[in-house]
Amino acid sequence: MKDNKIKKAFVATFPQTIPILTAFFFIGISYGILMKVSGFSFWYPFLISIFVYGGSLQFVAIDMLLMPFNPIGAILMTIMLHVRQMFYSIAMLENYRGAGARLPLMVYYLADETFSVNFSAKIPADVDKHWFYFFVTLLNLFYWAFSSLLGGLLGSLISFNTKGLDFVMTALFVAIFVDLMREEKNRMPGIIGVIVAAVCLWLFGPVKFMVPTLLLIVVLLIGLRKKIEVA
Repeated sequence: MKDNKIKKAFVATFPQTIPILTAFFFIGISYGILMKVSGFSFWYPFLISIFVYGGSLQFVAIDMLLMPFNPIGAILMTIMLHVRQMFYSIAMLENYRGAGARLPLMVYYLADETFSVNFSAKIPADVDKHWFYFFVTLLNLFYWAFSSLLGGLLGSLISFNTKGLDFVMTALFVAIFVDLMREEKNRMPGIIGVIVAAVCLWLFGPVKFMVPTLLLIVVLLIGLRKKIEVA
Protein backbone atom coordinates (compact mmCIF):
# COMPACT_ATOMS: atom_id res chain seq x y z
CA MET A 1 0.00 0.00 0.00
CA LYS A 2 2.81 2.39 0.91
CA ASP A 3 4.72 1.51 -2.27
CA ASN A 4 1.63 2.33 -4.32
CA LYS A 5 1.29 5.70 -2.57
CA ILE A 6 4.93 6.53 -3.29
CA LYS A 7 4.63 5.45 -6.94
CA LYS A 8 1.46 7.51 -7.40
CA ALA A 9 3.20 10.57 -5.95
CA PHE A 10 6.20 10.12 -8.26
CA VAL A 11 3.97 9.73 -11.33
CA ALA A 12 2.14 12.94 -10.39
CA THR A 13 5.39 14.78 -9.70
CA PHE A 14 7.57 14.04 -12.71
CA PRO A 15 5.51 15.84 -15.40
CA GLN A 16 5.51 19.03 -13.31
CA THR A 17 9.31 19.02 -13.11
CA ILE A 18 9.92 18.60 -16.85
CA PRO A 19 10.31 22.39 -17.42
CA ILE A 20 12.91 22.42 -14.62
CA LEU A 21 14.65 19.42 -16.19
CA THR A 22 14.88 21.26 -19.51
CA ALA A 23 16.23 24.43 -17.92
CA PHE A 24 18.61 22.70 -15.52
CA PHE A 25 19.99 20.53 -18.30
CA PHE A 26 21.38 23.52 -20.19
CA ILE A 27 22.24 25.61 -17.13
CA GLY A 28 23.96 22.74 -15.34
CA ILE A 29 25.98 21.86 -18.43
CA SER A 30 26.96 25.54 -18.78
CA TYR A 31 28.06 25.62 -15.15
CA GLY A 32 30.07 22.40 -15.48
CA ILE A 33 31.81 23.68 -18.61
CA LEU A 34 32.64 27.01 -16.95
CA MET A 35 34.10 25.19 -13.94
CA LYS A 36 36.20 22.96 -16.19
CA VAL A 37 37.56 25.74 -18.43
CA SER A 38 38.34 27.73 -15.25
CA GLY A 39 40.77 24.99 -14.24
CA PHE A 40 38.74 22.71 -11.96
CA SER A 41 38.43 18.96 -12.30
CA PHE A 42 35.17 17.60 -13.75
CA TRP A 43 33.97 16.31 -10.36
CA TYR A 44 34.13 19.75 -8.70
CA PRO A 45 30.88 21.04 -10.25
CA PHE A 46 29.11 17.80 -9.30
CA LEU A 47 30.18 17.91 -5.63
CA ILE A 48 29.48 21.63 -5.31
CA SER A 49 26.04 21.10 -6.83
CA ILE A 50 25.33 18.41 -4.22
CA PHE A 51 26.63 20.24 -1.16
CA VAL A 52 26.02 23.90 -2.09
CA TYR A 53 23.13 23.64 -4.57
CA GLY A 54 23.15 27.39 -4.94
CA GLY A 55 22.42 28.09 -8.60
CA SER A 56 23.55 31.68 -9.10
CA LEU A 57 25.89 31.39 -6.10
CA GLN A 58 27.72 28.54 -7.80
CA PHE A 59 28.42 30.70 -10.85
CA VAL A 60 29.70 33.50 -8.60
CA ALA A 61 31.72 30.97 -6.58
CA ILE A 62 33.86 30.20 -9.64
CA ASP A 63 35.49 33.63 -9.31
CA MET A 64 35.54 33.42 -5.50
CA LEU A 65 37.45 30.13 -5.66
CA LEU A 66 39.99 31.64 -8.06
CA MET A 67 40.54 34.81 -6.02
CA PRO A 68 42.57 35.12 -2.78
CA PHE A 69 40.82 33.53 0.21
CA ASN A 70 38.23 35.94 1.60
CA PRO A 71 35.80 34.14 3.95
CA ILE A 72 34.01 37.31 5.08
CA GLY A 73 33.36 38.38 1.52
CA ALA A 74 32.18 34.87 0.62
CA ILE A 75 29.75 34.80 3.57
CA LEU A 76 28.33 38.24 2.76
CA MET A 77 27.94 37.36 -0.92
CA THR A 78 26.16 34.13 0.00
CA ILE A 79 23.77 35.97 2.31
CA MET A 80 23.00 38.62 -0.30
CA LEU A 81 22.34 36.05 -3.02
CA HIS A 82 20.33 33.58 -0.95
CA VAL A 83 18.66 35.47 1.88
CA ARG A 84 15.50 35.24 -0.24
CA GLN A 85 15.32 31.53 0.57
CA MET A 86 14.58 32.40 4.18
CA PHE A 87 11.31 33.87 2.95
CA TYR A 88 10.65 30.79 0.81
CA SER A 89 11.10 28.63 3.91
CA ILE A 90 8.62 30.72 5.88
CA ALA A 91 6.09 30.46 3.06
CA MET A 92 6.43 26.65 3.00
CA LEU A 93 6.23 26.06 6.78
CA GLU A 94 2.59 24.99 6.74
CA ASN A 95 2.92 22.92 3.56
CA TYR A 96 5.90 20.97 4.87
CA ARG A 97 4.48 20.37 8.33
CA GLY A 98 4.25 16.64 9.07
CA ALA A 99 6.80 15.57 6.43
CA GLY A 100 8.72 13.53 9.00
CA ALA A 101 12.10 12.09 7.96
CA ARG A 102 11.78 13.70 4.51
CA LEU A 103 11.81 17.21 5.99
CA PRO A 104 15.61 17.78 6.32
CA LEU A 105 16.21 17.05 2.65
CA MET A 106 13.21 19.12 1.58
CA VAL A 107 14.41 22.09 3.64
CA TYR A 108 18.09 21.89 2.70
CA TYR A 109 17.38 21.64 -1.02
CA LEU A 110 14.58 24.22 -1.23
CA ALA A 111 15.70 26.06 -4.35
CA ASP A 112 13.89 28.77 -6.32
CA GLU A 113 12.54 26.34 -8.87
CA THR A 114 11.51 23.78 -6.24
CA PHE A 115 9.67 26.46 -4.29
CA SER A 116 8.00 27.65 -7.49
CA VAL A 117 6.62 24.17 -8.25
CA ASN A 118 5.75 23.13 -4.68
CA PHE A 119 4.06 26.39 -3.76
CA SER A 120 1.89 26.70 -6.86
CA ALA A 121 1.28 23.04 -7.77
CA LYS A 122 -2.27 21.70 -7.83
CA ILE A 123 -1.72 18.32 -6.20
CA PRO A 124 -4.39 15.68 -6.98
CA ALA A 125 -6.54 14.76 -4.00
CA ASP A 126 -5.41 11.12 -4.06
CA VAL A 127 -1.68 12.01 -3.97
CA ASP A 128 0.23 12.36 -0.70
CA LYS A 129 1.42 15.98 -0.70
CA HIS A 130 4.58 15.31 1.32
CA TRP A 131 5.77 12.63 -1.10
CA PHE A 132 4.94 15.04 -3.92
CA TYR A 133 7.06 17.80 -2.33
CA PHE A 134 9.83 15.30 -1.62
CA PHE A 135 10.03 14.04 -5.21
CA VAL A 136 10.00 17.57 -6.63
CA THR A 137 12.96 18.36 -4.39
CA LEU A 138 14.80 15.13 -5.18
CA LEU A 139 14.24 15.27 -8.94
CA ASN A 140 15.37 18.90 -9.19
CA LEU A 141 18.52 18.08 -7.22
CA PHE A 142 19.23 15.14 -9.53
CA TYR A 143 18.68 17.24 -12.68
CA TRP A 144 21.07 19.92 -11.45
CA ALA A 145 23.82 17.64 -10.12
CA PHE A 146 23.78 15.30 -13.12
CA SER A 147 23.84 18.19 -15.61
CA SER A 148 26.74 19.80 -13.75
CA LEU A 149 28.68 16.53 -13.91
CA LEU A 150 27.90 16.17 -17.60
CA GLY A 151 29.06 19.75 -18.22
CA GLY A 152 32.31 19.06 -16.39
CA LEU A 153 32.93 16.01 -18.55
CA LEU A 154 32.06 17.87 -21.76
CA GLY A 155 34.36 20.71 -20.73
CA SER A 156 37.22 18.22 -20.87
CA LEU A 157 36.41 17.32 -24.47
CA ILE A 158 35.45 20.58 -26.16
CA SER A 159 36.90 24.07 -26.38
CA PHE A 160 34.95 27.22 -27.32
CA ASN A 161 34.25 30.77 -26.21
CA THR A 162 32.20 30.56 -22.98
CA LYS A 163 31.30 34.25 -22.85
CA GLY A 164 27.60 34.67 -21.98
CA LEU A 165 27.09 31.23 -20.41
CA ASP A 166 26.81 32.81 -16.96
CA PHE A 167 23.61 34.57 -18.08
CA VAL A 168 21.58 31.37 -18.31
CA MET A 169 20.59 31.45 -14.62
CA THR A 170 19.19 34.97 -14.99
CA ALA A 171 17.29 33.86 -18.08
CA LEU A 172 15.71 31.00 -16.12
CA PHE A 173 14.52 33.32 -13.33
CA VAL A 174 12.99 35.69 -15.87
CA ALA A 175 11.22 32.80 -17.63
CA ILE A 176 9.77 31.49 -14.34
CA PHE A 177 8.60 34.98 -13.35
CA VAL A 178 6.93 35.61 -16.72
CA ASP A 179 5.21 32.22 -16.57
CA LEU A 180 3.86 32.88 -13.07
CA MET A 181 2.67 36.36 -14.06
CA ARG A 182 0.78 34.88 -17.02
CA GLU A 183 -0.96 32.29 -14.83
CA GLU A 184 -1.79 34.45 -11.81
CA LYS A 185 -4.93 36.58 -11.90
CA ASN A 186 -3.59 38.85 -9.16
CA ARG A 187 -0.37 40.35 -10.52
CA MET A 188 0.05 42.98 -7.81
CA PRO A 189 2.78 41.09 -5.85
CA GLY A 190 4.80 40.64 -9.03
CA ILE A 191 4.43 44.30 -10.00
CA ILE A 192 5.47 45.35 -6.49
CA GLY A 193 8.54 43.12 -6.76
CA VAL A 194 9.61 44.57 -10.11
CA ILE A 195 9.17 48.20 -9.01
CA VAL A 196 10.92 47.71 -5.66
CA ALA A 197 13.81 45.84 -7.31
CA ALA A 198 14.25 48.58 -9.91
CA VAL A 199 14.21 51.37 -7.29
CA CYS A 200 16.63 49.53 -4.97
CA LEU A 201 18.93 48.73 -7.89
CA TRP A 202 19.06 52.44 -8.71
CA LEU A 203 19.60 53.46 -5.07
CA PHE A 204 22.03 50.80 -3.86
CA GLY A 205 23.69 49.48 -7.02
CA PRO A 206 23.90 45.92 -8.40
CA VAL A 207 26.01 44.54 -5.52
CA LYS A 208 24.00 45.74 -2.50
CA PHE A 209 20.41 45.96 -3.72
CA MET A 210 19.27 42.38 -2.97
CA VAL A 211 18.81 42.56 0.83
CA PRO A 212 16.97 45.94 0.93
CA THR A 213 14.83 44.78 -2.01
CA LEU A 214 13.66 41.65 -0.19
CA LEU A 215 13.07 43.45 3.10
CA LEU A 216 11.06 46.22 1.44
CA ILE A 217 9.01 43.72 -0.57
CA VAL A 218 8.12 41.82 2.60
CA VAL A 219 7.13 45.03 4.39
CA LEU A 220 4.96 46.15 1.48
CA LEU A 221 3.30 42.75 1.03
CA ILE A 222 2.46 42.60 4.75
CA GLY A 223 1.20 46.18 4.76
CA LEU A 224 -0.86 45.73 1.61
CA ARG A 225 -1.99 42.20 2.42
CA LYS A 226 -5.71 42.99 2.66
CA LYS A 227 -5.72 44.93 -0.60
CA ILE A 228 -3.76 42.18 -2.38
CA GLU A 229 -6.15 39.46 -1.14
CA VAL A 230 -9.16 41.45 -2.32
CA ALA A 231 -7.65 42.18 -5.73
